Amino acid sequence: MYQWRKFEFFEEKNSKIPDEIEGQISCCSSGRGRIVLGTDDGVVSLLDRALQLQFSFSAHSSSVLFLQQLKQCNFILTVGEDEKIAQKQSSMCLKVFDLDKRQEEGSSTSGPECIQILRIFTTQFPEAKITSFVVLEEAPPVILIALGLDNGNIYCIHGDIARERIKRFKLEAASSQTGGVRSAITGLGFRVDGQEIQLFAVTPGSVSLFNVHAHTPKCHLLDQIGSEASCVAMSDHSELIIGRPEAIYFYEVDGRGPCWAFEGEKKCVGWFRGYLVCVIADQRTEKNTFNIYDLKNHLIAHSIAVEKVSHMVCEWGSIVLLMVDRSVTLVSEKDMESKLDMLFKKNLYATAINLVQSQQADAAATAEVLRKYGDHLYSKQSYDEAMKQYIDTIGHLEPSYVIQKFLDAQRIHNLTHYLEKLHEKGCASKDHTTLLLNCYTKLKDVEKLNVFIKSEDSVGEHRFDVETAIRVCRAANYHEHAIYVAQKSGKHEWYLKILLEDLGRYEEALRYINTLEPSQAGVTVKEYGKILIEHKPTETIQLLMKICTEGESGKMSSSNGHFLSMLPSPVDFLNIFVHSPLSLMEFLEKYIEKVKDSPAQVEIHDTLLELYLSNDLDSLSLSHATKDENRFHRAETKTYVDALLNTEKKSFQERLQKALLLLESAWPLEQEHPLYDVDLALILCESNHFKEGLLFLYEKLKLYKEVIACYMQSHDHAGLIACCKRLGDSGNGGDPSLWVDLLKYFSELGEDCSVEVKQVLSYIEKYDILPPIIVLQILSRNPCLTVSVIKDYISRKLEQETRMIEDSRIAIEMYQEQTVSMRKETQDLRTNATIFQLSKCTACNFTLDLPAVHFMCMHSFHQRCLGDNEKECPVCEPEYRRVFEMKRKLEQNSRNEKHFFQQLKSSQDGFSVIAEYFGKGIISKGSRVPTAEDGEQSNESNLWQIEN
Repeated sequence: MYQWRKFEFFEEKNSKIPDEIEGQISCCSSGRGRIVLGTDDGVVSLLDRALQLQFSFSAHSSSVLFLQQLKQCNFILTVGEDEKIAQKQSSMCLKVFDLDKRQEEGSSTSGPECIQILRIFTTQFPEAKITSFVVLEEAPPVILIALGLDNGNIYCIHGDIARERIKRFKLEAASSQTGGVRSAITGLGFRVDGQEIQLFAVTPGSVSLFNVHAHTPKCHLLDQIGSEASCVAMSDHSELIIGRPEAIYFYEVDGRGPCWAFEGEKKCVGWFRGYLVCVIADQRTEKNTFNIYDLKNHLIAHSIAVEKVSHMVCEWGSIVLLMVDRSVTLVSEKDMESKLDMLFKKNLYATAINLVQSQQADAAATAEVLRKYGDHLYSKQSYDEAMKQYIDTIGHLEPSYVIQKFLDAQRIHNLTHYLEKLHEKGCASKDHTTLLLNCYTKLKDVEKLNVFIKSEDSVGEHRFDVETAIRVCRAANYHEHAIYVAQKSGKHEWYLKILLEDLGRYEEALRYINTLEPSQAGVTVKEYGKILIEHKPTETIQLLMKICTEGESGKMSSSNGHFLSMLPSPVDFLNIFVHSPLSLMEFLEKYIEKVKDSPAQVEIHDTLLELYLSNDLDSLSLSHATKDENRFHRAETKTYVDALLNTEKKSFQERLQKALLLLESAWPLEQEHPLYDVDLALILCESNHFKEGLLFLYEKLKLYKEVIACYMQSHDHAGLIACCKRLGDSGNGGDPSLWVDLLKYFSELGEDCSVEVKQVLSYIEKYDILPPIIVLQILSRNPCLTVSVIKDYISRKLEQETRMIEDSRIAIEMYQEQTVSMRKETQDLRTNATIFQLSKCTACNFTLDLPAVHFMCMHSFHQRCLGDNEKECPVCEPEYRRVFEMKRKLEQNSRNEKHFFQQLKSSQDGFSVIAEYFGKGIISKGSRVPTAEDGEQSNESNLWQIEN
């Protein structure tokens, strides 16, 4: 033990007992922020932190032998002698003072109230000398008191002493080996183990243990060697401490524990905050030494020479030594920083580490000590040992502090070890992962790299940043390790990027994508589809077809619109075909062949139409082929390119046929709108000079004039006439005015087109589209045409007009005769009397008698046959009503200008429509004066006056 180092971890402060305390100190206790002293004159005194007397009171008439300040309640228990009340009663008693209740004693002093006086010795418990006293606060106000006697017995008092609800019982300590004579009790100590309370008892010849809560407590002998002096204490771990001249012994419930061979007579022992406190007398020098032992770290925390010590207590975080000469020494522990500074100055870093760990300092303080120790070893170039200390600081010390010290290439092994520990403890960042992997690659330590990357728990527990590890392994060309991490961690994008960009394993990438969920596979193909299409177009198209037509069940449904709307659309993948339009065309063709009612069919048809009509597809394929063949011989490349050029024209013609078929199939007759964007289709056909497509679209849109304009631009006279025959027939919904445009076209052609003009004139004559005079005016513009071209046409038109004039003349004469006859009849009705000669009723055909009614239409009726209607002839009324209704409708039509102009426009002979309106008297000869309410009405509508 002499090898233990001594330190000054404590500091002393000397004081003395106040002069107001006159008696000799016989006992001492502490608690609740005060020290309580008992003197031989029966007085109890209370001292504060400054060792100033708070107050004193007389507890016993004689000496105070023992006292105890309770911690959980403000009571003081005293044991002392008082005057005898009866001859047979003992003078030894136990008193309980309540410090919260103060009573006046005279006029100048005050003391606490004595709430209970208990006689210790009774007839059942004979009187003996009390050698030890200990109190356990079990559950206040319930306490347990043990009194050790010089005859080897132990008197126990258990219960609420203040209310005298107690139970007494006696224990007998084990006897010594010499004749079974019981020795005095030199020390007692309570041990609480859960619900059990155990009592250690020490005599000069034995150490015993009692289970106090047992029905009949039994004595268990722990050791046959005890202690002569009263050097007994309890540790924080409920261990019994006994001081003997040769050593200090620790006892537990199962017997003797560790032994510390501190030589010298032990005057007093104690326990303070994990330290063993001991006053040792040196028999050679007759001097006393006060030592504080740190048993965990094997050092003497403090050692001073002291005078003769009478009592030792602990209070206010200090050890209080009361000397026989009434002086007081307070020994207080220094703060941790001061103790560590002391050790650092002596380079005792190992001791400092043990100290902070044993005193359960916070982790930050421990890490700081380890850092300083590591710095010390680093300065001595003990790099391996320094690294061990730095590793213990992980989680508290900034890793960059350590990493900077070991960035030298010669210390890369230490740096690698530190970084491995960082990852094991989950304290590594992305940069640390990068650095560790770089260390492995520089050391070419594939084995460690495999352990770090491919260990079963590394990826699962995320010991490192996955993306960082992948990037570093890729950069160092450790592609297999990178792809392993990506696959284990489910980083699909990284896994595929390595397969495609680094390893070129396209088939494996496609197989991997096939294993993913449809949604994830779609996202992945969008990102890496360009590379896959470039190298594996057929397989990629098959994969896309699976994604776009099959769900998670793997079954395709081409008729369920709701199911298809939940699947990715082919339009979403158009960008991956930016350099492979032919592959895109193949993909879309397969899709529309398999899926008939896709929600994106309009966009798909638009894209296909653009691909079909593009002239750049073959040239783009040709350029790629030329680029790929540069590594071959030039002659072979030229042959290959020539073959492509020969098939280019054929391929383009096939695409044009597909384009026309698409336009026709995507616009069925029963549908009003096509399954593609008409405006876009027109633009594509126009920009790519696709005449067949333009003609189809114009015809479907009923833009007949644009149709013949196409033929005019190409000077296709035969096609032009055939088109007008098909589209100019008004009986089939055509536009006869197309013939007029066709006639104007030939008149402005500036060349001899007699044959074509004759064909046009025959249709104009057939449908009576233009008057002959207009035809002559139009054809007169072409100087290459002769009169012989229109000679026959004019002759026929003149004959037709002559016949029409003759028919009109006959009709006029007939109408004139009818008019004269009607006027004469009207005049006769106005001027001459009418004779009614009918003798029978027109209704009942019986002989006419009075009263009778005669009408101007020469019909006569009995008045009774007419009923209430005597104003209208029942026979002529239907005809009259018909004429009246016709007139009313004509009057309504006269107010509807739109109906008039619509009828005028749809008629082949507009003049006849106007003449009919005049003939029926609907339109007057005068013109209506425009008003402000007319707004922007056409001039034609202002020419006519509608009669009501």
